[in-house]
Amino acid sequence: MSEARRVVITGIGAITPIGTGVDAFWQGLGRRRSAVGGITRFDPSPFRSRMAGEVNDFHASDHIEERRVRRLDRYSQFSIAATRLALADAELDATREDGDRVGAMMGTALGGVARGEGEYRNFVEGGIRAVDPSLALSVFAGAGSCNIAIEFGFTGPNSTNGMSCASGTIAIGDGYRAIRRGDADVMVAGGAEAPLAPLCFGAFAIIRAMSTRNDDPAHASRPFDRSRDGFVMAEGAAVLVLEERSRALARGAPIYAEICGYGLTNDAHHMTAPRPDGTKAALAMRKALAEESVSPWEVGYINAHGSSTPLNDPTETSSIRQVFGEHAERLAISGTKGYYGHALGASGAIEAAICALASRRGWLPPTVNLEEPDPACDLPYLTGTGRDASPDYILSNSFGFGGINASLLFRRA
Repeated sequence: MSEARRVVITGIGAITPIGTGVDAFWQGLGRRRSAVGGITRFDPSPFRSRMAGEVNDFHASDHIEERRVRRLDRYSQFSIAATRLALADAELDATREDGDRVGAMMGTALGGVARGEGEYRNFVEGGIRAVDPSLALSVFAGAGSCNIAIEFGFTGPNSTNGMSCASGTIAIGDGYRAIRRGDADVMVAGGAEAPLAPLCFGAFAIIRAMSTRNDDPAHASRPFDRSRDGFVMAEGAAVLVLEERSRALARGAPIYAEICGYGLTNDAHHMTAPRPDGTKAALAMRKALAEESVSPWEVGYINAHGSSTPLNDPTETSSIRQVFGEHAERLAISGTKGYYGHALGASGAIEAAICALASRRGWLPPTVNLEEPDPACDLPYLTGTGRDASPDYILSNSFGFGGINASLLFRRA
């Protein structure tokens, strides 16, 4: 990788069930307990699963002008607000930037579909005149990155991908590459998801992908645990400010970590089940390492996808072993969805934020709710209080429906 186009993370904006804003988010990780609870947004009684990771401390008007809030659905509100938080954290004034050199990359699984669901009910009950005219401008996934561009005047590269649960990771990888090849100097990149509506939620309930531990929601998301029975849906967003390194240093920007590798593959196997041999997930990790010629033994921590599903967790375990061999026994690994659930396309961005924070602050969070490891998940997953450590290299994995596999490699700043 050219020394002239290295990419660092200078800002983090997080909106999650465990906290909104970088400091509240970090404090939520430090509490080492789940924020998953019973659903309050709608009546979940028709479904086998009736819990979620809800964001309860978010008020759009704290981040967006009130008249604009009324025209935006929750997905776009999350996208703009997380970006504003990230820019403030990066000490970056958008009004003083050359807009052509700043872009936005976002990821989401469902985009504004939940807004469409609500407006369809209005249509059925009151006809077309009952439908909010802003529906056409909010239901498409690209509303996330486009609304960011409009809000902040960013006229550089702009895209939103819809690659299921790997979307946020892919968006950050695409932003990293845009800077590396010289298309931009700054990219805001991440993911946003606001899926907590009956049809969106029910679609995953129908295929029995979600946990039914309704009597104990705080322990329902339990990555790599023997008694896991599915993922827990969540909402949220995370946006990172990515910046060309010499530029960031010149302005004295705070630097969390450097992104130095990105791998992307597909299982080409099944729409919901991972490829059983884990070889293409392993290939994504190898690609991320190869981009910076990093040896597996140099990696000290992996933030695993750890979806808490019966098939994903052992397959990820296998793929990590394929890449890291004997070193896998010495790795620190955690799956952090036990904290906040699975925010679909935003999860990879949330977990990238965790990796960046861990790199700078020297603490690796535990795998919440991992009480009895599955024998098929036999790696040294962190539990308890986590671990004080500052690894030179950290890897983050995201795997999604459709067989998509994405990995990001971070280097300590």
